Amino acid sequence: MSSGNPVAAVPEALPRLGPLRSVRTDVLEVAYYEAGPGDGEVVLLLHGFPYDIHTYVDVIPRLAEAGHRVVVPYLRGHGPTRFLDAAAPRSGQQAAIGVDVVALMDALAIPRAILAGHDWGGRAACVAAALWPERCAGLVSVNSYLIQDISAAMTPIRPDLEAGLWYFYYFLTERGRAGLTTSRREIAKVIWTRNSPRWPFDDATLGRAAEAFDNPDYVDVVIHSYRHRLGLAPGYPPYDEAERALAAQPAITVPAVNLDGLADGNFPATDGRASAHHFTGPRVHHQVPDAGHNLPQEAPDAFAGAILEVARLRSASAVG
Repeated sequence: MSSGNPVAAVPEALPRLGPLRSVRTDVLEVAYYEAGPGDGEVVLLLHGFPYDIHTYVDVIPRLAEAGHRVVVPYLRGHGPTRFLDAAAPRSGQQAAIGVDVVALMDALAIPRAILAGHDWGGRAACVAAALWPERCAGLVSVNSYLIQDISAAMTPIRPDLEAGLWYFYYFLTERGRAGLTTSRREIAKVIWTRNSPRWPFDDATLGRAAEAFDNPDYVDVVIHSYRHRLGLAPGYPPYDEAERALAAQPAITVPAVNLDGLADGNFPATDGRASAHHFTGPRVHHQVPDAGHNLPQEAPDAFAGAILEVARLRSASAVG
């Protein structure tokens, strides 16, 4: 287990990941949960919006039992993770969350890891895998290639799919900022219900995740993320170089397993062919029955299995 400062956990009826640890990067005090043998191959599990580390509550034991060291951080703006500098930009842009992954690995002295995630976390994993492939031993992502093409942000998609992205446009407005400020849990419930129509989550499960939304930087990070991805907010200088590289839609060269949930209410499952050109290393694509957008929590066996599969894929390609 890595060294770190313990962060107290709050007991509750539902299983809860804890105790947490924390470590400093150059920008953040990152709160994270760790499990598994300290000398195991590292897997970083990265959550999305509006979710938290409990997305992986049933994935973690499967990986730890398989011998992996599992590290699950709260993303910037979520949970106990905090900015070190009150004046630092509360950026939610894709380059920032990708840089955070590598900065966390540096702080924990992790040279390489399997990176796995969904939603924002899948994007962070894709960014890190594309820009720093030497740090990525393999990639598992839900919805395939998640690096945003901001130059095409104003190209409309099908109206029925646009309707599901209502919060993208809501957050472009100051009314949306005010709504997110006052109704964090309620907005999450609407998004969860639409994203995962077959996931029978209850109020306790939502409430456990919603604790992460009380972070003082949550609103600023989320608002900047959606305004930036639609080309309506500038990025911040520390991330300019990475954003320029991402604008070229760089290929992911590391072994990858992509998952699509067949019951995703907002991001319809594909067969993987449309995104195949973004993956130039060994790559497998799977569709997961009955799983929605929060696939790791809805189908933990499939997600954990994909991580074990990417490790085998890497070994097979090395032999080949």
